[in-house]
Amino acid sequence: MSLPYSKSIPALVLLIVAIVGILLVVLPAREIKMPSENMYGVILDAGSSHTSMYIYKWPADKLNGTGIVTQHSECDVKGGGISSYSGVPGGAAKSLETCLEQALKDIPKFRHHQTPLYLGATAGMRLLNIINATESKRILKEVENKLRSYPFKFKNASILSGQEEGAYGWVTVNYLLENFAKYGFVGRWLNPGRETIGALDLGGASTQITFETSEKVEDKDNEMKLNLYGKTYRLYTQSFLCYGQDQVLKKLLAHLIKIQGLKTQLYHPCYPPGFNISIKLGKDVFDSPCTKNDRPAQFDPQMSVSVMGTGNYQNCLGNVTKMFSFTNCSYSKCSFNGVFQPSVRGNFMAFSAFYFTHTYLTSLTNIPITSPSQMKKAIKLACNMSISEMSKKTEQSEKYMKNVCPIANFVQVLLTEGYSFNEISLPSISFQKKAGGASVGWALGFMLNGTNMVPAESLGVIKVLPSGPWVGILILFITLIIIAVGYLVMVCKKGRDKEGMV
Repeated sequence: MSLPYSKSIPALVLLIVAIVGILLVVLPAREIKMPSENMYGVILDAGSSHTSMYIYKWPADKLNGTGIVTQHSECDVKGGGISSYSGVPGGAAKSLETCLEQALKDIPKFRHHQTPLYLGATAGMRLLNIINATESKRILKEVENKLRSYPFKFKNASILSGQEEGAYGWVTVNYLLENFAKYGFVGRWLNPGRETIGALDLGGASTQITFETSEKVEDKDNEMKLNLYGKTYRLYTQSFLCYGQDQVLKKLLAHLIKIQGLKTQLYHPCYPPGFNISIKLGKDVFDSPCTKNDRPAQFDPQMSVSVMGTGNYQNCLGNVTKMFSFTNCSYSKCSFNGVFQPSVRGNFMAFSAFYFTHTYLTSLTNIPITSPSQMKKAIKLACNMSISEMSKKTEQSEKYMKNVCPIANFVQVLLTEGYSFNEISLPSISFQKKAGGASVGWALGFMLNGTNMVPAESLGVIKVLPSGPWVGILILFITLIIIAVGYLVMVCKKGRDKEGMV
């Protein structure tokens, strides 16, 4: 007679449980860090001439509280900057739609509600805020409402201060050059202990200088402290509104009109010899708050003026220099316009319009610009060239070439007389468009600093049992096997005894 089915089930179940338990305990166990999901962030860089959207990502566990951020994707908004939609209700918000729709596709849907969304406006909106604060606020509120209509975690839409723009540009440069952290061959992010480098940015409406300093910053408005990758950095940063290349060109025209008089023809010493262009007094010169000091008491904004280039280096340099003030410093030392600046130290990277100006000069003259004297020599040669010769050598349009001489002279005065770079320190400036294979700007630095405020996610961890409990559980399952086997033997024996009695 076979073993009674009803009596064998408990023993078999107990036996299976015990065997499975032993396998689970005996098989090798170790602590494993499960890969973390990426977190994402979106920044809209609302510049004076256009808006760009950058999507960044970083490991959810982060490093010392700051995300290791890389660029995930980007999108250029069509049309002008948001400040160009002054007096056009709905225009600024609508211009952002295409890129925001792209963000919905580029970021995993389950991360949408956790993705911080920022819009930072720079010098273009700073200028509009001076001209018409009401319109500036309206545009910001308009774009804020648009951003809030998307499923991201909206943070803010604001106008960055010049100091913030400079500081975040500095962060971007040093991050991309791996001066904060780098990925080691062991698969971990390491702090390389490198010196940071300074950042020089030349935009359309402002210019910024930022560098780490150990000197006392006499004007506290110029001091900024940033916490990145477990370390605090103390920076000097200064932004000069109205000293971006577009506004400098307008300031120069306004100055020339002031000294030559309001006439239908204007001679421009910085334009190529023989070059001629027609401008409107309003939109091309005096509509900007940067030219208010030279604005005539009465003028017709629609009046056309023919501007004739003379290509005179010395005259150009003299007029450009008059846009700076090197007197009336109330601190121990100043750069220009009475602004405090400690002595420049270490290496610097110059980007944006600095890079393009440097590139044009070297392409036109084949002179390596590694000292003030070489810079002067290159600019002097470029200023004497015709517009056709410049366009042929650089393969760039007259639109850009006509401004090489005035902007190059501006850069020369700014760096050597303003920031006080000399024969020893000027060679420490590297003129670059990209750093570490990525374009340079304030947005990445803003996100790096912003991730300090984004909660980190813990890594998923599988824990190994301590040796004491492990041995105890193993003994327990072995005991269960012995009991189960003993029970089965006892049932079998009883079954045989009953068969023998029959």
